[in-house]
Amino acid sequence: MTLSIVIPAYNEERRLPSTLDVILAWLDAASHQDAELLIVDDGSTDGTAAVVENRAASEPRLRLLRNPGNRGKGYAVRHGMLEAKGDWILSTDADLSAPIEELPKLLAAAEAQGAAIAIGSRALDRTLIGVHQSQWREMSGIVFNGVMRLTTGLPFADTQCGFKVFRRDAACRVFKRQRLDGFSFDVEDLFIAHTLKIPTIEVPVRWNNVEGTKVSLLQGLASFLDLLRIRWNWLQGHYADQSHHTDPTHGTD
Repeated sequence: MTLSIVIPAYNEERRLPSTLDVILAWLDAASHQDAELLIVDDGSTDGTAAVVENRAASEPRLRLLRNPGNRGKGYAVRHGMLEAKGDWILSTDADLSAPIEELPKLLAAAEAQGAAIAIGSRALDRTLIGVHQSQWREMSGIVFNGVMRLTTGLPFADTQCGFKVFRRDAACRVFKRQRLDGFSFDVEDLFIAHTLKIPTIEVPVRWNNVEGTKVSLLQGLASFLDLLRIRWNWLQGHYADQSHHTDPTHGTD
């Protein structure tokens, strides 16, 4: 099994060096010498790209991808996923709020349950949360999840944890259909996978809130509208195989 790790990065010059240290050390300890680490620079205005380029000069597993400007986290993750070469591809955040050491848990669960996608979850076992978000942000997440379930029919308790692993064939099928570039892309990708009947499981992971979120209040509100956009995109046939048009909530049309 080969592994790719995709990290979307926007103005991460300050914390990226330690993140690279942690992940590369873990890859060495786990004997993933043939792994690749893709940092997707989403039009940063600081030295994010330079940090990666300098480190990549002596680290062949590290690769920099550049977006054409600041396009959004969804665009960055899609870019990395479609460029990755590993048998399994992990998307994780630059702040490592879900520790990289949790990856074997996702891979083992996927293998045991025959899943092609395993998503980390903060909601299935909240005792694994070391540092919580503010009460307002946690409550907003719970409300969003409830609206998400009603709108999409997805069964997941936490779609927004930025720690997800995809088998490469599943990633190709899902991400080439993704249309949202913003923070609601997680829901869209899981909705696409559900539409295509790709086995997906949710796994509780350790998680710690790290200050410095780039999700504004306006972007958070836009995420609710994106749920309707996802349904509209499905109605337009953007997610389904050409030969099937299946509504995950209502069966086959």
